[in-house]
Amino acid sequence: MVSLADSQCGRAPRYHHGRSMRTVRSYLFHHRPSTGAPPTLPPSSSAAVSENLTDSVVDFKLRELAVGVGSSVAEPAASTEELLEISREFSDCSSFGSDISGELQRLASLPRSEAPRSTASPEIDGIEALGGTGIGSSPEILESASLDGVEPVVRACVEGLGSPSAEAKRVAASKIRLLAKHRSDFRALIGASGAIPALVPLLRSTDPAAQESAATALLNLSLEEVNKGRIAAAGAIKPLVYAMRTGTAAAKQNAACALLSLSMIEENRATIGACGAIPPLVALLVGGSSRGKKDALTTLYKLCSTRRNKERAVSAGAAVPLVGMVGEPGGGTAEKAMVVLGSLAAIPEGREAIVEAGGIPTLVEAIEAGPARGREFAVHALLLLCADSPRNRGLLVREGAIPPLVALSQCGSARAKLKAETLLGYLREQRQDMARF
Repeated sequence: MVSLADSQCGRAPRYHHGRSMRTVRSYLFHHRPSTGAPPTLPPSSSAAVSENLTDSVVDFKLRELAVGVGSSVAEPAASTEELLEISREFSDCSSFGSDISGELQRLASLPRSEAPRSTASPEIDGIEALGGTGIGSSPEILESASLDGVEPVVRACVEGLGSPSAEAKRVAASKIRLLAKHRSDFRALIGASGAIPALVPLLRSTDPAAQESAATALLNLSLEEVNKGRIAAAGAIKPLVYAMRTGTAAAKQNAACALLSLSMIEENRATIGACGAIPPLVALLVGGSSRGKKDALTTLYKLCSTRRNKERAVSAGAAVPLVGMVGEPGGGTAEKAMVVLGSLAAIPEGREAIVEAGGIPTLVEAIEAGPARGREFAVHALLLLCADSPRNRGLLVREGAIPPLVALSQCGSARAKLKAETLLGYLREQRQDMARF
């Protein structure tokens, strides 16, 4: 048996493929004669092209996720303040530096006065042909270009987007995508030029390259705060959802990130959910790349600050892939998945779906064998699942949760200790289980 000192107070044991003692305890409980035992749970179900979307000035992290947590939903045993703290923890482990782009984390830490070098991109070759302004084709020259020099190029791109030629539209979208990738002032210039409404129809293009460039261009442009409102006002939300459903792997991924960026404006969240964004986000959880899954998790978490979007996520079947991710070590998604599960567990439909997906045994395993931060997220989700449900408390005991919870109450973080103690208190209320303490 994993000792309390080894599993909680010292170095966390690694996930393993064999049976833990919790699993053995659960097995023995399931197979001993008993009356009135809760029914046995069903088993849980358990390389996209990635572009560096650089930004020299925007600190594009998820701290903003701590704002706007739905307060109209009763969340037993967890105050709004506690949920905000959990949300901030999610922000810390889910920066856009790792989720949207490998470059943003580095760039966000640079001084605002420093103009970083972007990764070389062969697509930038030939950009001067659009404007004829003498701007060179290398990223280094483009990053040092003046706004006056870039403005004719932007005007030419906008004209290209309005051309009847599919080729001209595709080239123009590609150039805007690249211009918007480099500098904040370029993004502001492009946003004011009328390019955004011209890009939106390309999101429904039957040309995969044009659709992908349009989705990525809008994502890059959305990094400039003023452009978020322009993109939403141009009616881009529903076409972005369409691109997320029909596009290339990169188009789906970047459309999801664009919607995440737009969801930073609270009033956009209900619209994004109503336009059908949640089912394709759940599909990304199942079939996306590693980065695509992280982006989908982050977007779902932000959207699920509203009750209606929680309901949509449950209806779209989010519980099963989320529970599956909790049990996948080393993928960088387990902790994020637990936080999203905690969000869904705030509503009765979410609690039921998580339990049916095998969430209780998976979360108990995370408390017993997972990293310290993951244990806190797991006990938070279990607390929401069990606070008002005697049946779920019984299932929790059957899964051998008491020893790891006792250990967590002794050796976890302050928040984890409090939540573990509260959950143990609920379990003591189960009269049929009093003898197990």
